[in-house]
Amino acid sequence: MNSQTSNRWLIVLGTIIVQMGLGTIYTWSLFNQPLVDHFGWQLNSVAITFSITSFALAISTLFAGKLQDRWGIRRLIATAGIVLGAGLIISSQVSALWMLYIMAGVVVGFADGTAYITSLSNIIKWFPEKKGLISGISVGAYGTGSLLFKYINGSLIQHVGVSHTFLYWGIIVMIMVVGGSFLVREAKVTNQAVTVQGIQTKDYTVKEMLKTKEVYLLFVMFFTACMSGLYLIGIVKDIGVRLAGLDVASAANAVALVAIFNTVGRIILGALSDKVGRLKVVAGALLVTAAAVSVLSFVQLNYGLFFACVAGIAFCFGGNITIFPAIVADFFGLKNQSKNYGIVYQGFGIGALSGSFIAAALGGFAPTFTFIAVLSIISVVIALFIKAPGQGAVQRKEKGFEKTRAA
Repeated sequence: MNSQTSNRWLIVLGTIIVQMGLGTIYTWSLFNQPLVDHFGWQLNSVAITFSITSFALAISTLFAGKLQDRWGIRRLIATAGIVLGAGLIISSQVSALWMLYIMAGVVVGFADGTAYITSLSNIIKWFPEKKGLISGISVGAYGTGSLLFKYINGSLIQHVGVSHTFLYWGIIVMIMVVGGSFLVREAKVTNQAVTVQGIQTKDYTVKEMLKTKEVYLLFVMFFTACMSGLYLIGIVKDIGVRLAGLDVASAANAVALVAIFNTVGRIILGALSDKVGRLKVVAGALLVTAAAVSVLSFVQLNYGLFFACVAGIAFCFGGNITIFPAIVADFFGLKNQSKNYGIVYQGFGIGALSGSFIAAALGGFAPTFTFIAVLSIISVVIALFIKAPGQGAVQRKEKGFEKTRAA
């Protein structure tokens, strides 16, 4: 038993190393201006690269589960690490935007998403009794990788230039992901039903899951949580300047604030969800998000209020994207977790693209935040009433049986 426990924690260590390497892609904003200065490209054109990366990351999660079935978890993560590193290394040689889009966008995003979803789903299977906490540790490592490499990549860009930074970044990430994969072992899940709040649920296939209404309600909630967080991350410096009247240097501090609270939220809310219930935590986080974006929309902002709202949204976003893998496992079983969560995870990709389009359609920050507030309230209502498939029917039968006995 002790040996098995120590083995589990070695797998956690391997997963943390892998996830930290994968999270480094969230330092992309550091590269935008240096690439513009180096090649003379338009800033908006360069910034599109990360949207492509995020979309490719989300799409890859649809295929990652099938690749894992064919190759096994360790081989798949190692291969993804090699492809991810190679994509960044080749990006150091690009001379045209379309090459950057393919290598740093499509290739890097696809490799990152493949390793992310499979390593996360695998570690949750190893700790079925602590799904929220373990998900928080894993996804928190992803955020920590982003935070750590803001300084590493920032220093490299300053000292060796933007092109050579891609080279060194690619080598480091390849070593981290491939190295971490050697500590990861495939979790074996039996066909036994999973117990959620005392009620057993079966292991759903993707086809079976898509026939339930619950998966679409979860998708709406996840899309709302992702869009609110991702939209804020993309424009946080700008809203500090335009809505709160801060100078550029002060507003830039919000970027680090988002990264810190995003990471802390993943660990704290993930662990809390194991103790008080995942859907209660999600409902609370969405309610805080609705309140924060409403303040950003309607209240005259000062320094403190702006940073409090930003911190609240980032904290809740981090928590929500941590809890959802565990909710999917609770609702649809552990056996097909990678494939099932890959479907729900499309809310992340669509959420990444939707914020900017909605802002363009509505005409600015304030109306977009109002729209997010409305969506968040709708999602709070869903979170308060949704139950795992079949759970509602079982509870109705139990109530009916109790009434019959009473009569």
